[in-house]
Amino acid sequence: MDHRAFLSSLAAADREALTRTSDAAGLRHLSLHLAAICLCSAAIAAGVPGWWAFLPVQGVLVVFLFTLEHECTHRTPFTSEWLNTWVGRGCGLLLLLPFEWFRYFHLAHHRWTNSPGRDPELDGPRRDSLGAWAWHVSGLPFWWAGLKVTAGLVAGRATGAYLPEAARPRMVREARWMACLYAMAALSLLWSPLLIWIWVVPVLLGQPFLRLYLLAEHGDCPFVADMLQNTRTTFTNRIVRFLAWNMPYHVEHHVYPAVPFHRLPDLHARMRDHLRVTAPGYAAFTREFLARRL
Repeated sequence: MDHRAFLSSLAAADREALTRTSDAAGLRHLSLHLAAICLCSAAIAAGVPGWWAFLPVQGVLVVFLFTLEHECTHRTPFTSEWLNTWVGRGCGLLLLLPFEWFRYFHLAHHRWTNSPGRDPELDGPRRDSLGAWAWHVSGLPFWWAGLKVTAGLVAGRATGAYLPEAARPRMVREARWMACLYAMAALSLLWSPLLIWIWVVPVLLGQPFLRLYLLAEHGDCPFVADMLQNTRTTFTNRIVRFLAWNMPYHVEHHVYPAVPFHRLPDLHARMRDHLRVTAPGYAAFTREFLARRL
């Protein structure tokens, strides 16, 4: 059975239930995620004893908003269209990842998952050696790519065959607003270094954790069209699933992208016997990924 056959096997009532979105579920999860960020920010700003230990925790909390921005490109975390759009834009602002641009980049990834020459996620730096892996995991290539994309959009350039012409003005406007807000943030440093300690330093420290997490989604999966083979579900604990908005259920997400994050466990229960590529955890995946490069 491939992913298309699995989808065809779902009854209409199951499809309707699985794809039902909810503002309440999305706002509840977002409130908890933001509350954790605010608590860490308060501890850092107050300089509590051992405040520096909160920096990587804050970084992980902030950079994993990427998984929410990713979900917003599918318009599934919330029922309200404006919530999906503005929450996605807010996440993109914190992560130097323009939401309007990323929406089309990510949808192209879903259309051509793990297809060389067509999946834009495969266009990044190679990770076929220990050195290349370490460079990727550092997060520095991500920040450089985000800076180039944002600067290009600010200058009115939007490159990529997957970008529709009609959406380009919207992408440029968003990037220019982002640039203005970044400039205001930089000016605020003349009065207080707070943003450096609750945002800049944390996201630099947190990005490697996100890179390690994301590698498990498709790393070393076959270059085939079947989503049951080209994507990996990673079994992990509730904390990671919470931070990643249930995206460790990644095969499930790719097989049926219209399913919102809070219904992915239900979809997993229906398709777990059909999963072909899984990992028993992120540490286990990383060990095996590195072993193949020794």
